[in-house]
Amino acid sequence: MSKPTVLTIVTVLIALPVAVASIDAARYYAVNRSGGTIVSSGETREYTLHVPPGYDGKTPVPLVVTIHGAALWPAAQQGLSLWDRVADREGFIVAYPSGHIGQGPRAFDASDVTFIGDLIDSIQRTHNIDRARIYANGLSNGGGLSSLLSCVMPDRIAAVGLVAAAHLFPQSLCTDMRPVPMIAIHGTADDATPYLGGKSGHPWILAQPFPGIPAVTAAWAKRNHCAPTPVESRIAVDVTRTAYSECASHAPAVLYTIEDGGHTWPGGACLPGWFIGKTSTSIDASSVMWDLFKEHPLPR
Repeated sequence: MSKPTVLTIVTVLIALPVAVASIDAARYYAVNRSGGTIVSSGETREYTLHVPPGYDGKTPVPLVVTIHGAALWPAAQQGLSLWDRVADREGFIVAYPSGHIGQGPRAFDASDVTFIGDLIDSIQRTHNIDRARIYANGLSNGGGLSSLLSCVMPDRIAAVGLVAAAHLFPQSLCTDMRPVPMIAIHGTADDATPYLGGKSGHPWILAQPFPGIPAVTAAWAKRNHCAPTPVESRIAVDVTRTAYSECASHAPAVLYTIEDGGHTWPGGACLPGWFIGKTSTSIDASSVMWDLFKEHPLPR
């Protein structure tokens, strides 16, 4: 079995079936009807686009691409992350791409790098996008794809955000390790993608081990030419911020550790805690990511 096929199976299994069932089907249908489609690599692909009320097309605005987890879909990511709320406040556009629609649940694999690039191109043709301010982020499988985007299109993606990210794409796929600002948000009680690494605690997920999130952050800091010793600060009773700064590249690597946090989107919609763990309300993951994104456009 090929690596992309294995990755697809693994990431599909990192799913939130209870979350899927808990989101009202009528809302799913309504939101996705208003979405768009493009043809990428000969396949019709879906997405949903949120444009803030103040957008007039005269001034270039940032674009945030936020990628759902395996077995979810654009409307689910939209309702879970609450990115629209931040976009309306700050004046940027949000794109919610959809994973492959096939025999099983929607998910993303390595081939979706092409789809994300084509989607950005399509949005740039119809909206006035600031090419220096395009950002990617995602949950679980979507976080893993966002990480991959940072090293296959660092000339387009200004910064990335990784929430409960499933780091399953092999490093051999990375073709360009230029520095890219990164913010990770991960719970210590995440059984699906363990904070300290190792095999998933969910029995239906394949046995491929995950890297530890602190180690991923430290490696990213090295990639970004940051000082080796991070600065830690407690920003809430259950949240610690570990920041690698003093980066020669001016591209920081930051980790928000959520004590007892589950496979969730902090500050977003709460999903069934008995299945995926606790959702912290101490920080708003989307707002925290945007605070870093807006300070880091692509180098001119």
